[in-house]
Amino acid sequence: MKQYFSLLVGPLMAACGAPTNSGQTSTTTGDTSRPASVETRKPVTDYTPAFPGQTRAAAVSTATPWAGTVLTRDLDKPWGIGVLPDGRLLITEKKGTMRLVSTGGAVSGPITGIQAVNSSGQGGLLGIAIDPDFANNRTIFWSFSERLPEGNLTAVARGRLAADERTIEGATVIYRATPAYSGNLHYGSRIVIDKEGNLLVSTGERSDLETRPQAQDLNSALGKIVRITKEGKPAAGNPFAGRAGARPELYSYGHRNVQGLAFHPVTGDLWENEFGPRAGDELNRVEPGKNYGWPTITYGYEYSGARIGDALTEKEGMEQPVYYWDPVLSPSGMTFYSGNAVAEWKHNLFIAGLNSNHIARLVLRDNRVVGEERLLRSEGQRFRDVAEGRDGALYAVTDEGRLYRIAKK
Repeated sequence: MKQYFSLLVGPLMAACGAPTNSGQTSTTTGDTSRPASVETRKPVTDYTPAFPGQTRAAAVSTATPWAGTVLTRDLDKPWGIGVLPDGRLLITEKKGTMRLVSTGGAVSGPITGIQAVNSSGQGGLLGIAIDPDFANNRTIFWSFSERLPEGNLTAVARGRLAADERTIEGATVIYRATPAYSGNLHYGSRIVIDKEGNLLVSTGERSDLETRPQAQDLNSALGKIVRITKEGKPAAGNPFAGRAGARPELYSYGHRNVQGLAFHPVTGDLWENEFGPRAGDELNRVEPGKNYGWPTITYGYEYSGARIGDALTEKEGMEQPVYYWDPVLSPSGMTFYSGNAVAEWKHNLFIAGLNSNHIARLVLRDNRVVGEERLLRSEGQRFRDVAEGRDGALYAVTDEGRLYRIAKK
């Protein structure tokens, strides 16, 4: 069965207070000098943004008619989407299987041959990346939560999709984000491949007060983005190479739980999103060697409502988020749109929202968010990942097992 959604509202109407496609009426948040935001709820925290537009950007609406089509409801907790050269989607499922799905919604049987995953809590089979030379080598990379005698950790593996597409051949773990820990939260983990052919992999700081400080520890892989070769070694040119007390694979640090990574299609800049605690979800433009602050600075509270640490939102030597959400978006996978079918989406950022039950469309200008829209909110789904297909459409998966195609009507 297919379900369709379309919007014919001009892109400036939302900023003037007209209904957005979130089903809400935009209102200002007390600052009458700023256009209305798509967010109408009260903030959870009482923190002040570091600069105008750092949160609650102006609401925008897509003028081009578009449709969100449910292609299948038969996936089992899908987590990551990889796009093959022929346009089919290779999708990871949390419990430890991969499936091939056509752009028409035909779902393969489970692809076997990978390592056992620990799917308890937030663990499981997580991010996936397709080798740029897949047409010749059939290589893929994936991340997963691995159980070891000393605890659990985020691991990265590689293997080849067999010619019969039923198994992964030669599955090998190439990197482990140590130290292991007995908890089952905050593993990250997305994978993207840079223009040099290296993998950038995000990790979480494993959530608990015991492990949280390791996001600031350069001798730990927790709460980091790491940059490694396809063999799992530290990539050449990494910012901490040769520095005593620092791991050579580290690319950036001070992260909480990064589940979104994407390269800007024009600038090549790496962008990430990460979960805040109670409020304070972040969008960051990642620069090598930079410290993104967690847990020293944050725009969120503890889930109990208590302040975190010294209740700081700024500190010298720590980067400010480009954007943050209060209340939360609960951001997971994300992608920049580089297609031409919906011209007004060109180079916009699309982020899958979990607890928020929508896909956030962000309009960027000069590395700032200048507009925000909510897509498919009426569906009531926890959106886990979104990727651009070879056909110029967006494809999104939900925790509830759906795959959506989002495209011009």
